[in-house]
Amino acid sequence: GHGYTCRSPFSALGARVANHPELDAEQAYIDHAYECLERTKRIVESMREGVVDGQGGTFQNRYERDVVWDRVGVRLGQLEIGERSLVFGRIDTDPDTVRSDEDGPGPGPGETYYIGRIAVADEHSDPVVVDWRAPLAESFYRATGVDPMGLRRRRHFASRGTTLLGIDDELFGSATAALDRGQVQGHGALIAALEESRSGRLSDIVGTIQAEQDRIIRSELAGVLVVQGGPGTGKTVVALHRAAYLLYSHRFPLEGQGVLVVGPNRLFLSYIEQVLPSLGEAGVQIAVLSDLIPHVRVSGTDRTEVAHVKGDQRMIRVIRKAVRDTGCTLKVMRRECREALTLFNGMHRFIPALIGSLGYRVTEMPVNHR
Repeated sequence: GHGYTCRSPFSALGARVANHPELDAEQAYIDHAYECLERTKRIVESMREGVVDGQGGTFQNRYERDVVWDRVGVRLGQLEIGERSLVFGRIDTDPDTVRSDEDGPGPGPGETYYIGRIAVADEHSDPVVVDWRAPLAESFYRATGVDPMGLRRRRHFASRGTTLLGIDDELFGSATAALDRGQVQGHGALIAALEESRSGRLSDIVGTIQAEQDRIIRSELAGVLVVQGGPGTGKTVVALHRAAYLLYSHRFPLEGQGVLVVGPNRLFLSYIEQVLPSLGEAGVQIAVLSDLIPHVRVSGTDRTEVAHVKGDQRMIRVIRKAVRDTGCTLKVMRRECREALTLFNGMHRFIPALIGSLGYRVTEMPVNHR
């Protein structure tokens, strides 16, 4: 019942490596997925063209056209993945698996699903690619040898853009007999990702999310979530993937209320700003702490002892009393924003208190246990 993976030497990901017997077949499927994605884009774009052709009319007509135009723009933004790979994995379920209603949503026995950055369907509305955030994709990240979650095989794709470079297979249960026949080849997906060149900006980890990270990302919405760990342990990237997951699983009401990501400085924001758009979520607001209070510019740095006082939990009562007594209001970017992902480590106790004192609920993810 253990899960196994077999790895073989794999040249740098700059060239295609034909070392897997199913490489060409999988490339053909990926090409089909891209064709379906482009078809979907054309259909959405045609809705915008229809709006342009119907200019004029009553105020109600013009309002409805503006709404359609905006929604089409949002949808096109979700479908735009740039140079990033659309499909990064596949799961094959065990045909002998028996599921019950208590198991909740998940893949059925003897089925195959391709996991990717966004959901893609064909002209018959049949799924071609399953969104990585969907419940169906959970086993792709969490299956282990001890608990295969009904999987027979988990396959990772190493790709550059639309080109499939290599395949990494992990087998579970009776499927591990293929190891003895030499039918499993590949290079660990996580190792391949670590060997990739760096761009100087934070990139998504959607193809290599580990089980403990996935548990954080898919945690329940309600309440405060605090994840702690040292520098470089994946705090920020997990928080951003959680924001994308929450917007997918709780599209209503979060899309209308907004999601706010707070960073310590503008350099940090420029470092992370491409992650959420790459996951199909371009509507998230990102800001530094000073953006939450308009017309106020930071002109100095507190002494250490003063900073400690301001970061103390007892400041909650002080701030709440000051707001109540003076009648002033602190404008938070997008007043309706009730879900804040706080990525500010230095005053991680102070920010939730500040926003919470105004009646906003905070989900905090400053650091990540590894």
